Amino acid sequence: MLNKLKEIVCNSNLELLINGVVFYTWGNVSGISEDRKYMVIKPSGIDYEKMSADDMVVVDFDQNVIEGKYRPS
Repeated sequence: MLNKLKEIVCNSNLELLINGVVFYTWGNVSGISEDRKYMVIKPSGIDYEKMSADDMVVVDFDQNVIEGKYRPS
């Protein structure tokens, strides 16, 4: 679900790390699906160097996790 958006969100989070904007696991970028029903967000507490697009979490706007094995940021 939302694989392209997961890639964009993951890469954007990695750019934060590369550019020195975030430290440790603090801070994140999220993205909203085109239909505006879901948000993709970095998982909480995951090291930036170890995360991939598959680790991104899909939530709805009632904060229900729709897809993902981690807790959302």
